[in-house]
Amino acid sequence: KKIANKSSTDDLTKIEGIGPKVTSLLSDAGIITFSDLGATKVGVLRSILAEAGNQFNVHNPSTWAKQAKLAAKGNWDKLKKLQDELNGGV
Repeated sequence: KKIANKSSTDDLTKIEGIGPKVTSLLSDAGIITFSDLGATKVGVLRSILAEAGNQFNVHNPSTWAKQAKLAAKGNWDKLKKLQDELNGGV
């Protein structure tokens, strides 16, 4: 596991469908930046959520990587447009 360095972490809650509890799960898995999230396969994200328990079954990480890649590049306008089209992260 990576140790999260607060100065090099991104606010993953800016990604539609990710809240503080999911951010904590991702951090525990070493996913602490938009770049980390953007490089993580959906299957890995689904596994992290599944291992955390049934209360996380409602989360669908299928668009998280795409959103994170936009955020990592600072494309906030494109990210906002994408999020406006999403419903609960999907």
